[in-house]
Amino acid sequence: MPKSSPFIGYWLKTTLSLWVIAFVCFYLSDTEIISLDPWSELQRMGLGLVSPDFFATEYLLEALWQTVSFALLGVFVGLLWGAPLALVYTNRFIAAMCAVIRSIHEIFWALLFLQIFGLSPITGILAIALPYGATFARVFHDILLQSPVTTVQTLPAHTDKISRYFYGRISHVIVPILAYIRYRFECALRSSAVLGFIGMPTLGFYLETAFRQGNYHEGAALLILFITLIGTISFWCRPTLIILYLFCAVFTLPNIPSVDGMLLWRFISQDILPPALQNLDGFSQFDFTQLLNWAYKILLEQALPGMILTLLLALSALAMAHLVSVSASALAFKPLTGSIFSSVMKLLLLILRSIPEYIFAFIFMMLLGPSMLPAMLALALHNGALIAFLTLRQSDTVSVSADFNGRIDGYCYDILPKIYPNLMGLLFYRFEVILRETAIFGILGVATLGFYIDSAFSEIRYSTALLLMACTALLNIVVDLVSRRLLTQSTRGGLACR
Repeated sequence: MPKSSPFIGYWLKTTLSLWVIAFVCFYLSDTEIISLDPWSELQRMGLGLVSPDFFATEYLLEALWQTVSFALLGVFVGLLWGAPLALVYTNRFIAAMCAVIRSIHEIFWALLFLQIFGLSPITGILAIALPYGATFARVFHDILLQSPVTTVQTLPAHTDKISRYFYGRISHVIVPILAYIRYRFECALRSSAVLGFIGMPTLGFYLETAFRQGNYHEGAALLILFITLIGTISFWCRPTLIILYLFCAVFTLPNIPSVDGMLLWRFISQDILPPALQNLDGFSQFDFTQLLNWAYKILLEQALPGMILTLLLALSALAMAHLVSVSASALAFKPLTGSIFSSVMKLLLLILRSIPEYIFAFIFMMLLGPSMLPAMLALALHNGALIAFLTLRQSDTVSVSADFNGRIDGYCYDILPKIYPNLMGLLFYRFEVILRETAIFGILGVATLGFYIDSAFSEIRYSTALLLMACTALLNIVVDLVSRRLLTQSTRGGLACR
């Protein structure tokens, strides 16, 4: 006998579970609005937005170019070490190493390199190159797995291995590889801008200064320029110009200060070690109990509370991003809302996905005060807009049935079931990204893991910062495994969303 259909479908059950969990997390989170007069501040921001001052910032063009050059060089260095690792990614040690590296946000890598190189271009480039290289290794490996082996089998018998690899494997997947590199470059532009908030000479440095001083006309101009930079990337970032951009980026970097070798060796051999391992004359002086007590105190007093608040914030933001993506996907669907409204919504999605979450949170925190609510709104708007933008690519290719009535009920019956599995897949994929971004909001005062990491760096407790960064990586890896398990279960048995 045929197996009976379940009363509640898989995606409906998953969605309801997500919202129940998110409701509990939101209830337990600190979402109090502390600002005394947010509407007055919002009005000032609105006035700045409608009358931006593009000539208020000194070195504006230099800041824009440094934002591009840091992103370009970061992606290039990431490709140099990440692409070869894709060939040996099946090695468990390589895969584990890449998983740990890409699980730590660029801001945390920058805070670490800041202690070694200072405010040097090396700090910004390595902060982008390290996690991006690990991501390239993982994604390129997955893309190569989709490459057919039939071409390799048809090559002449004595063809060398390099030719076999390039003609038999790479040639089949070069288009998705190049498309992904372009996508990562767009992400790198956002990361490069955010690095300005810790002092790097990118657009974020001037943006933070403008908003902190209340110069909203200047801040609006910087935001508009950055959104334009992201929105026009397909026009100015041509493959034929990449080599020229790379040469210009190298030769226009700010001065690189010299690094004292003795200080670097001290940092590696002493400063980053736990107190129990510092200044040991021999193994006999090693006190394992002291090391254990040190780690236990940090895990209990900082890592555990930080991880709990990080999860509360991430899960609440995930549900909000789900609401934004579902609503925006419907409003931007041309057969439902018409060509004019659909175009306006797509422009709005471009703006929302172009502004990094950190900048959104910084602005919302000025309006609403230092709570978890600004971070939730920032994550929901940016990630929800990005998911909606990617989902629209699928919905625009979906054929509308003859029974489609052009109303919301027809959209929910005819279109939404076809695009919903892909939307949820993107949502769970972005969960790992949301968790990474959630941690860095601690730099803005939200008591996530990033708050304790930033405090440890500020108090020159590097060993504590490294332990907390390891906890951040572990949390991201666990969440990634859970998300992949949910997506794997959804594909078993051809589950539909209805």
